[in-house]
Amino acid sequence: MHTLSKLVCAFLALSSAAAHAENWPSWRGPRGDGTSLEKNLPLHWSATSNVVWKTEIPGDGHASPIVWESKIFTVTALPDTLDRVLLCLDRVSGKILWQKSVVKIALEAKHELNSYASSTPATDGEMVYVAFLDEKEMLVAAYDFTGKQRWLVHPGPFASKHGFCSSPMLFQDKVIVNGDHDGDSYLVAVSRGDGKTLWKTPRENHTRSYCTPLIKELAGRQQMILSGDKCVASYDPNNGQRHWVIDGPTEQFVASLVYNERADLLFMTGGFPDHHILAIKPDGLGNVTQTKIVWRTNKGAAYVPSPISHGDYFLVVSDSGVANCFEAKTGNLQWQERLGEHHPSPVSAEGRVYFLNDRGVMNVVIPGPTYVNVAQNKLDERCYASPAISQGQMFLRTFTQLYCIGQKP
Repeated sequence: MHTLSKLVCAFLALSSAAAHAENWPSWRGPRGDGTSLEKNLPLHWSATSNVVWKTEIPGDGHASPIVWESKIFTVTALPDTLDRVLLCLDRVSGKILWQKSVVKIALEAKHELNSYASSTPATDGEMVYVAFLDEKEMLVAAYDFTGKQRWLVHPGPFASKHGFCSSPMLFQDKVIVNGDHDGDSYLVAVSRGDGKTLWKTPRENHTRSYCTPLIKELAGRQQMILSGDKCVASYDPNNGQRHWVIDGPTEQFVASLVYNERADLLFMTGGFPDHHILAIKPDGLGNVTQTKIVWRTNKGAAYVPSPISHGDYFLVVSDSGVANCFEAKTGNLQWQERLGEHHPSPVSAEGRVYFLNDRGVMNVVIPGPTYVNVAQNKLDERCYASPAISQGQMFLRTFTQLYCIGQKP
């Protein structure tokens, strides 16, 4: 084969691979539910095997990494200088390309399991959007891929003795952030272009929660669903108007919702002080507390880790580390297994669910009627951040390092 022909074939092969690769642009990935369409992910690794690179991350933070093509972004806090920082890394080498201080403020009060940089950024491929607490206000800012700040706004007040953890989500021309706090709670959308407030919806019960909304087209309309403020509710992300609401079932929430297409059900897990799992039909209007809950249980619920849906199954792991697999349509418990304390949320790819526990142990499980563990991988480092998946690789943030897991080139 001529050299030119070889180059053309190589280019086409790379182009085909890139066309099927996914970015991981925000909290819980491209669909906001922890699922990935990636192939050829590693099944086995350790702190020394199938590690493409690892990079020490300065400061501390529990924000997950996000990935867009050749760039990785995350945030951290530098307690010595009081800076809250956006980091950009090269995905090929792991080298830190730049770091920018977003705000310098005194360390706020927080829960012992929280950090000063827990909100996962979001990107649209042109800008990176971050959210922090700035004393008594929420701060949202936009940076381009060179690290230049394009805008910074304070869309509303924020007060919570447990600290801040509101990850921005993107929808069309909007950056949407959850402002549930111990005051006049709200949901807010600001413009991607200049940060101006496009809509702001008040919440009724003035109660702190940290759920990142799930945005999806369901029942023939765009829905933004979240738990928090003593309810589960769906809003129109175009204008902030509420579609439906379920009262309770408890006060405070952290975990995001997921949707199971085969069962046509949304799944909520939470919260505090009571733990519940709800399976919800998404076609309601108004108050649907008595009409749209298909099944419910208080066994196996998680407060912090978000759940995951795969095929006919709904899987959730409690903070104490007990994983449960339910039949999505009926709520029938298929199996239960102890996997170690959990604060990261699971992810899925290639028919497998990846459960990362607080000790850096990843249990790889096949969803089904019986418990099938196909791999257990150990980093032996503390982990609270959730994994990211992109281009056949998995990115794991521990308390001190960011790992790129995959086959070495």
